[in-house]
Amino acid sequence: MNLDFFIPRSADAERIAPFYYMRPNKACDSGVIDTFIWRESYDIRVSIADDKALLILMKSDGECFSAMPFCKEEDLQYYFSVIEKYFNEVLKKPLKMYLADEEAVETLALKDDPRYYVKEEADLKDYLYKGDDLRNLSGKKYHKKKNLVNKFLKEYEGRWEYRTLRCSDREDLLDFLDKWYEKRTEDEKETGDALEYEVIGIHEMMKECFSLKEFRAGGIFIDGHLQAFSLGALNPRENMACIAIEKGNSEIPGIYQVINQQFLIHEFPDAELINREDDMGLPGLRKAKESYNPIGYERKYMVLQKDFKG
Repeated sequence: MNLDFFIPRSADAERIAPFYYMRPNKACDSGVIDTFIWRESYDIRVSIADDKALLILMKSDGECFSAMPFCKEEDLQYYFSVIEKYFNEVLKKPLKMYLADEEAVETLALKDDPRYYVKEEADLKDYLYKGDDLRNLSGKKYHKKKNLVNKFLKEYEGRWEYRTLRCSDREDLLDFLDKWYEKRTEDEKETGDALEYEVIGIHEMMKECFSLKEFRAGGIFIDGHLQAFSLGALNPRENMACIAIEKGNSEIPGIYQVINQQFLIHEFPDAELINREDDMGLPGLRKAKESYNPIGYERKYMVLQKDFKG
């Protein structure tokens, strides 16, 4: 099979998005928005095979790797073999995958296949939450979050508003993002190059005026100035909102709790499941994500072909 890999552009988003939702999959990495945010960082290329599958190539520090094919579940084995053959015969390398979603790993029974080495990427598991829990913040387990929200609402009464962000807001968003990056916390600085690449990816998306019906952007404004924003996308198959980006002015108490809640209330009011991505192995980020009481995790794996004889 001839695979034509190309750089995904904003104009391609509507065409490739449906592939991500063809089979069960609760990973945020396996979504159209993350493909565009990390496009430059990982030199992402995509190929549409037979109009039935989306195949992805990535590169980091000179190493080529792939994502799991995005296709119908019954076609997964076939297109897994297609990308493996491409690695073996075209790239002359063993197949290597990062962030392989657990649903696909189980469907392909890769853990029991002696031809592959499979290792869980423990620090990169996604955090899953009930949508109603994060929208309502009800009960004792959310008492501290609710208090922070109420304190914010009281202190900034009449001065704040939530606003769905449009292309016309991109200069405000990018200006705030650059200021946030300069003043980021010590925990955030620990992410190193990953955070810089994330900022570059958001710039590229907004410059292209990224448009997709599943994609949402929203912000909290105080006295007319943007003080927090969030970006996310809906996985309609799972009825799951993937929260890809959340940034706020850390000098304003409660701002993160407010954007977290308001973004879901306004943009994903019916999403049953919320995926707030991974913690990258950072203790501070892990503590913050655990404090919202996840109901589970979406685990991800590295898959390496062992029987390649190139």
